[in-house]
Amino acid sequence: MIELDGVRRLLPRRRPMLLVDRVLDVVPGERIVAAKAVTCNEPWYTRLPEGTPAERLGYPPTLVIESWGQAAGILSRLSGELPEGMMLLGGMSDVVVHRTVLPGVLLEHRARIVKSLGDHLIFEGESLVDGGVVVSIGRMVMAFRPASALRPPGGDRP
Repeated sequence: MIELDGVRRLLPRRRPMLLVDRVLDVVPGERIVAAKAVTCNEPWYTRLPEGTPAERLGYPPTLVIESWGQAAGILSRLSGELPEGMMLLGGMSDVVVHRTVLPGVLLEHRARIVKSLGDHLIFEGESLVDGGVVVSIGRMVMAFRPASALRPPGGDRP
């Protein structure tokens, strides 16, 4: 198991966009199970009109997908096959939101590496709540670029 401090070392994200709390199980190069606790104290709920309960709106599906993608990113880092640097979303297909995620639940993300293509990885998997699938990801492609490749020519000039 990898706790939050270990997750922070593996991902460049920070609050409020760090959306993985811990890694429950991992087989580098193959699969990962990671967790995200969804609470009504999430920053996305602070803009609700007065008196609107967060549980009526549910957790944004885009954040469930982002959180799943972060779990896949951790798997790629732990697999050690890719360059250090920036993880970039290359594309997604066959993404299905099956049901609303409500505050007070534990999201369990399961991601598997389908194929490695040099500096690209293809993943598939799902996010579950209490054993039921809430989002399924048919394919997600991540590209990895060394940090030096992302700097503008001539240094750090704007």
